[in-house]
Amino acid sequence: MDDSRAHDSRAQNPRAQRLFGDSLIAPGDLAASPFRVDRDRIVSSPFFARLAGVTQVISPGGAGLLVHNRMTHSLKVAQVARAIAERVALRPEKSDLSEKLGGCDPDVVEAAALAHDLGHPPFGHLGERVLDQLARQRLRLPDGFEGNAQSYRIVTSTEIRGQATIGLNLTNAVRAAILKYPWTRHDRARFMDPPPRGAAPPPDDPEGGSAKFGAYTTELRDLRAARAPFGGRIADWQQTVEASVMDTADDIAYAIHDLEDVHRVGVLQQGAVATELMAWQRWGTRTDLNRAGGAIESLRRQLHRKDAWMADDDAFAAAVELVRAELVDGLLARPFDGSLEAEAQVAAFSASWTRRLVESVELTGQPAVRSGHVQLSPAQWHEVQVLKFVQNRFVLERPDLALHQRGQARLLGSLVEALLSWLTDPDEEQRIPRRLRDLVELAESELPDGATDRVGRARGRAVIDFVAGLTDHQAVALMEALSGRSRQLWTDAFVL
Repeated sequence: MDDSRAHDSRAQNPRAQRLFGDSLIAPGDLAASPFRVDRDRIVSSPFFARLAGVTQVISPGGAGLLVHNRMTHSLKVAQVARAIAERVALRPEKSDLSEKLGGCDPDVVEAAALAHDLGHPPFGHLGERVLDQLARQRLRLPDGFEGNAQSYRIVTSTEIRGQATIGLNLTNAVRAAILKYPWTRHDRARFMDPPPRGAAPPPDDPEGGSAKFGAYTTELRDLRAARAPFGGRIADWQQTVEASVMDTADDIAYAIHDLEDVHRVGVLQQGAVATELMAWQRWGTRTDLNRAGGAIESLRRQLHRKDAWMADDDAFAAAVELVRAELVDGLLARPFDGSLEAEAQVAAFSASWTRRLVESVELTGQPAVRSGHVQLSPAQWHEVQVLKFVQNRFVLERPDLALHQRGQARLLGSLVEALLSWLTDPDEEQRIPRRLRDLVELAESELPDGATDRVGRARGRAVIDFVAGLTDHQAVALMEALSGRSRQLWTDAFVL
């Protein structure tokens, strides 16, 4: 297809239109398909390269090459998402439904999967919580910070191409597919009964807006433009089919691939997991919540409370038994010793579970409010809940992980304060890092004329954007330098 025909095709397809037009060509735009161009723009972005140094569950700086980082996680999400989309396309009845709902292109879901974690800050979800608290309470930014919204900000605003700050200028379809939570923090979605998954306010801050959201108010125009081609096809608060594929793939990757990491480094202990699951199997719904088995019984009750549309006790019991048999009596039965046999066992576990979950995915035209158009079948949905429970209970709640995270939280707080102090020092105006100055200018341009404390809010957003764009190692090294503890004047840990 020649250039003029390709342009005509995009002009006739609102899903393929770009927010800033098709004339802005990047050096890496080699593909004919506009959605493949999006995929290439994402993987060539420095924000994607940065993900290799950002925590998934275990910090990449402390566990060698064995464990996943945000980049390898994103690559696996992309692999799973594309497999799901291709299966939808191969089934005529599902393909017809997906077209009616707005489309399900494998290139779109792959691109969205690669981009979905671009905004994750240093130290994973811990960093996300800390930056949100700092943004709202210390810097008085109404939108706070949210990793998904930061990803959307990167692809629409803070990534610079040419002479304009226009993000990656992705197509409508890919931008819409990135929107796992297609609303802003203070959108009306949180008032629905029940609210969509993620839209409810956090229990400790009922006036703070949605716990999860996909865009800041500064990117609201971009969000609406991306969603416009899907108007009348899906509800305003509902994910596109392609976003739902990406979200489901993310769940699958988290439930399975992160277990590989904690098994490899010896964090996940067979005895503790076996005790919990087998105690519940013995006592079931009569389990004492304060004894062994109580944590997973709490999960069962929570599923009934939040997800009554899917929760089923028989399916839950079957999922517990399958996880006990294949994880506890299977993968965890032998400590990981680095041998080829041990690697093969991990690979076999991961491959069989991934295929099982991918092949169970269903497409529905009338999903529950807390679901998307793409969802796991009931049996596999419960299996994912139990797998995620194992990760949350026996890894994320460990005191030794909490020890490191408390230190990381203090580091991020100190880093934000140090950068804010640097920005407000009149004697340092000419020596402020250029990228930080660019981010202040961008934030100022986004604020309406006459906005209260325009300069202070712009500086606050710029500092949050700057810190969120660091790797784990860069955050540590930058704080070492700002605190005077670093002995090295010139370093490759960060570029200012």
